[in-house]
Amino acid sequence: MAHESFEDDSIAAFLNDHFVSIKVDREERPDVDNIYMRVCQTLTGSGGWPLSIFMDAHKTPFFAGTYFPQEDRGGMVGFPSLLQNIASLWQNKRDDLIKHGEKIVKAIAPEAKTSKAINEKLTLTAFRQLSESFDSVYGGFGNAPKFPTPHNLLFLLKYSVCEQNTRALEICTKTLDSMRSGGIFDHVGFGFSRYSTDRRWLVPHFEKMLYDNALLCLVYTECFSITKDPKYQKTAEEIITYLVRDLRSENGAFYAAEDADSEGVEGKFYCFSKAEIESTLGSQAGEFCQYFNVTEKGNFEGTNILNTIDVGVPENRQEFADTCRQKLFTFRQNRIRPSRDEKILTSYNGLAIAALAMAGKVLEKDEYVSYAMMAARFVLDSLQTREGKLLARYCDGESKYPGSADDYAFFIWGLIELYQATFDESYLQKALSLDRIFIDNFFDPNEGGFFLSDKDAEAMLTRPKEIYDGAMPSANAISVYNNMRLSKLTHDITLTELTTKTLETFMADIEAIPMGHTFSAIDILCHQKGSIDAVLVADHADQLKEMLSILRSKYHPFLNIKVVNSGEQKEHCLIDGLPTVYLCKGFTCMPPVTSALELEKLLS
Repeated sequence: MAHESFEDDSIAAFLNDHFVSIKVDREERPDVDNIYMRVCQTLTGSGGWPLSIFMDAHKTPFFAGTYFPQEDRGGMVGFPSLLQNIASLWQNKRDDLIKHGEKIVKAIAPEAKTSKAINEKLTLTAFRQLSESFDSVYGGFGNAPKFPTPHNLLFLLKYSVCEQNTRALEICTKTLDSMRSGGIFDHVGFGFSRYSTDRRWLVPHFEKMLYDNALLCLVYTECFSITKDPKYQKTAEEIITYLVRDLRSENGAFYAAEDADSEGVEGKFYCFSKAEIESTLGSQAGEFCQYFNVTEKGNFEGTNILNTIDVGVPENRQEFADTCRQKLFTFRQNRIRPSRDEKILTSYNGLAIAALAMAGKVLEKDEYVSYAMMAARFVLDSLQTREGKLLARYCDGESKYPGSADDYAFFIWGLIELYQATFDESYLQKALSLDRIFIDNFFDPNEGGFFLSDKDAEAMLTRPKEIYDGAMPSANAISVYNNMRLSKLTHDITLTELTTKTLETFMADIEAIPMGHTFSAIDILCHQKGSIDAVLVADHADQLKEMLSILRSKYHPFLNIKVVNSGEQKEHCLIDGLPTVYLCKGFTCMPPVTSALELEKLLS
């Protein structure tokens, strides 16, 4: 609609004569998007974008829809006809529209939540639902279009270890392998596109989002932690290569996305004709085309989306394939790139920080941790108010909009991962201070759960809460995960009580669609199985390297490590003056150990 209608002079003139037109970026204002998407779903039975809302000056909506074509066609009302009808009704039957809007507002008012005990069987139900919807041929869930849904895969990984369930791991690895071989992955410049339009992961919607790639980096890293298969490490590293090269700003934070189209054509930047590959690779072209399914006919509008779905690259020809890839990358760099959305979003950067910090820790890549630290520093310097509250976005030198629940939950997650990677106490303390602000300004002390918006934000039609996982995990599910970890790292039992209350608040919603709440399922899994909590004490951090290496080499889905200087906390004492590890699970603590061999035995 942006191109068809909003840039059309006659439509623009009619809009300006009869309406006050407001274009909202849903990434900047998720609270606005959430409320009015509910309006659309209530009125039409479905939602989607672009979202078209008509409302009065009091923000009361009376009509909603998604896409409207430029002209009437195929039974669809064109946008100009719609505008004329609404303008006429507003002129002649305004009272009827306003009364209709008031009914809509009542219909979308949040219902009171009924607290319900945590369902201990929910993780099994979520696994069974994912298993039933799993595409055993091509991986992923359901049919086209297919979305990566990284939180589903993260749940399966943790579930596979907690329950010793090989099927859960197989579902996850099959999906990760299929996505990596498909056209949804950029085999020349790396990174994943938004989603696949087909069942095989071949033809993507070519838009690349920071949050998708950050979450997928987390999943591939965690899969490597479990399987030790280097192909998962390789994919995680390739995602990071893309993020740092193409989405990282000069200030160290990360931009939001890259468009799907260039020169007005979707995928033009990413696709190749066979002739282009032959002229670029010369004598190497024949073998390369075989591996990457390149033909004269092509697989996308006469061109080729590179993929390895059918053949793939033999292990002994990986170096050959990479040499060809580099040549094609150089060739592609001369094309006109897709536009880049240069908003720096606190929420998306929180996910990127978490992914980079975890990858740096697991893959032992200090530079990844450095990237996470620089992004965190930018958010702390440029996206906080004087009172310490977060702002939602930075663009063109301007920081704006009160932070939403996503901003707090995702950025706190990033700070916790940074602490686990560096043991720099300032990251833990900043996570705690932001968490306190988040609780004070977003948590519902009566019914439980976190609202989407700050209590001091502008008044909206409603103040919703959300637990459903969409393209990203919900802020409530992430906040439970964060507070479970912070409670263990600080021994603050009030945070544990908060996590329980939040899960109980949403339990009925989670039970209704378990596979739509897989990050909440991760929380419940942690609640069931407990975390392993380690406190390491030494006079100097360097003395703990061997102990840390052992702890990190033994994968556990819920591991929290606290490092303290013996001089800082007298209650954590050294045994015989040696570096000491205190290891607990749940409310049971093992005798402290002072040697790597003892720690190995304890962990086994």
